[in-house]
Amino acid sequence: MAQAGMQELLKKTLAENKDIVPSDPLFLHNGELYPTMICCPETLKILDTFETRSDDVILVGYPKTGTNWVGQILVELEAASGKYDEEERRKRSMRQRERELSLFPYLEFGDPAKFEILVLFRNPKDTAVSYLHFANGLKLLPTPKTWDEFFSDFIKGKVPWGLYLDHIIEWNKYLDDKNVMFITYEQIKENAALEIKRMAEFFDFTVNEQEIQSIVEKTSFKTMKDEASETNEGIGKFLFRKGVVGDWKNVFSEDQNKEMDRKFEESVAKTKLGMMMKYDVYCQY
Repeated sequence: MAQAGMQELLKKTLAENKDIVPSDPLFLHNGELYPTMICCPETLKILDTFETRSDDVILVGYPKTGTNWVGQILVELEAASGKYDEEERRKRSMRQRERELSLFPYLEFGDPAKFEILVLFRNPKDTAVSYLHFANGLKLLPTPKTWDEFFSDFIKGKVPWGLYLDHIIEWNKYLDDKNVMFITYEQIKENAALEIKRMAEFFDFTVNEQEIQSIVEKTSFKTMKDEASETNEGIGKFLFRKGVVGDWKNVFSEDQNKEMDRKFEESVAKTKLGMMMKYDVYCQY
């Protein structure tokens, strides 16, 4: 399963790097920072010429916007739809899946015109809070950060994978593309069955209402967190923390709240994608 594969990959990477302190924990690629522990320049360069198959499903998301969750939903949709026969499933061997999975977080650097893409977003305040715990837990940052330190870096884009608001602005260019579907973490939290049905229709997965409800249950936050705790306790607690909307209210100071509001208003609020994210609903007290 997608979440198990990702957890295993992270667990293996952490184990291999447990006693290694890289001289430079972050590196620049095309103007953005990446963590040395799990990324390398050679991999990112290869993605410039990465070629997809006609039936590939590509999920794009900034860290901690819900990609692990939605990735599992897509895996469940594929399985329930019976889209691949047994022979095709054998071809898509576990080794091949692991190779694809190890590349999966970086495929957004490919050409968006080549394949169907699901692009996931989450409100920037909850994203920032979740990202801090994830980055500190997996040691993606040079040194552990306090919330105040991290917020200062996050709002300036001085974190791995760059400025989240820039990510939103870039993908706003593709909002009307027919081969790109946009979805938000908050939409799925509000009505998972409806959004899973939308994903199924977009990617041509044939599933009935009963199968959709089963996927809702299999991919609930509690189910995925429990499974992660059983199989990869050390990694699971960083991938699945609270899974709620609005946790930022417990962390943001008044000044930080105003600064994020101002940055969003200046750069993103008036874009179509910015309006789709319902900032006024999810990022106000």
